[in-house]
Amino acid sequence: MAVIADRCPQIQVTVVDLNADRIAAWNSSDLSRLPVYEPGLDAVVGRCRGRNLFFSTEVERGIAEADMVFLSVNTPTKTKGLGAGQASDLRWVEASARSVAAYAQGHTIVVEKSTLPVRTAAAVQAILQAAQGKTAASDESKSFSVLSNPEFLAEGTAVADLERPDRVLIGGEDSAAIEALASIYAHWVPDERILRTNLWSSELSKLTANAFLAQRISSINSIAAFCESTGADVREVARAIGMDSRIGPKFLQAGPGFGGSCFQKDILNLVYLCRHYGLDEVAAYWQSVVDLNTWQQHRIARLVVNNLFGTVTGKRLAVLGFAFKADTNDTREAPAIRICRDLLEEGAELAIYDPKVAPDQMVRDLGLAASSAGPGLSGEGCWQASASVAEAVQGADAALILTEWQAFRALPWPQLAQQMRQPAWVFDARAVVDPEVVRSAGLRLWRVGDGSVNQRTGNG
Repeated sequence: MAVIADRCPQIQVTVVDLNADRIAAWNSSDLSRLPVYEPGLDAVVGRCRGRNLFFSTEVERGIAEADMVFLSVNTPTKTKGLGAGQASDLRWVEASARSVAAYAQGHTIVVEKSTLPVRTAAAVQAILQAAQGKTAASDESKSFSVLSNPEFLAEGTAVADLERPDRVLIGGEDSAAIEALASIYAHWVPDERILRTNLWSSELSKLTANAFLAQRISSINSIAAFCESTGADVREVARAIGMDSRIGPKFLQAGPGFGGSCFQKDILNLVYLCRHYGLDEVAAYWQSVVDLNTWQQHRIARLVVNNLFGTVTGKRLAVLGFAFKADTNDTREAPAIRICRDLLEEGAELAIYDPKVAPDQMVRDLGLAASSAGPGLSGEGCWQASASVAEAVQGADAALILTEWQAFRALPWPQLAQQMRQPAWVFDARAVVDPEVVRSAGLRLWRVGDGSVNQRTGNG
């Protein structure tokens, strides 16, 4: 919405939310403290806020004044009930649709922005159609058109992705509504990149795009494990296959697995829908992508334990990076969460440093309050947030790099090694360190997918 406001100064954009604290944060005079960290977002908000971009808790008024309403609410995986663990929880989508049905005036174009299961638009349409016609409070008839306009941005590069999109996808049955939305994007997106489809193709395209990207990550991580066992380097393999124009180089970086708000949720939703339609073999295929991702994270935790003499009980481990990827403060489904939980279960003391993730978010994700007292040999794991890399590695037996922050690519390992308890390890799950620098500092190294390095340090 901020980018639309920036590119279309003649259009008034109002973001409404029931969460007063969140809206207050968006209205904060300190742009560095916006609720979402995204490179370049503060500048965009700064240019538009108060001009044609507004943040408000007045949901009813915002809907009533709008010609077009974007539904942009969470659609997490259900945790209980029918489809638990796979199906999307659509309670907030339905609640939003009912709010639009209640408060809209005149003709309103309703745009699905949330990633939704195929045919969710039918449910939204049913709710809105029930509210069409004249109301007791007004002689003016209300009517609705429903569009699907899924987002393909990537966190960390979201502003650039929105300003220079590969494509904009608009699905719907009402050609006038489709062109109304297309005309907004046309202010900065070439028409050949604005794709028009039916509703169902649009909804499925988002799920499929995320499934294919996640599948590439699981595929390269499976080869990374194979490389570690054979002496190959997964980066050399990825470069070789990525030069094939049919494959391409993107999403072939081995690591601790995918995270974020979309990939796992969307694949599990795809699995659920395939099973619903009796496509069990298709469901099993996509389920294997998630299973491999989970296995990779458990595998990394086991490698840490096995290389630290088979136990991490009472040992201090520096965890560098907690966000699911660099240049975001988003921790949803972050690989670090599962890896840290496994190590806490083993009795480790974790010192976690991330430049953008707040400690209270770590508490929520780990389900465990921070503690400054080490566990000793009690077997009870504990963790604490660190203010810097140097503080995290103080007295540590190992440092784990779990997020590819740029600052982690050039850490002063000779100085850091002097603060660690020897023999000390670096577990580089993002392959961002220089192996020679780490080894010359007297540290042992495991690097994801690098059999040549790992076998030299005795870790096959």
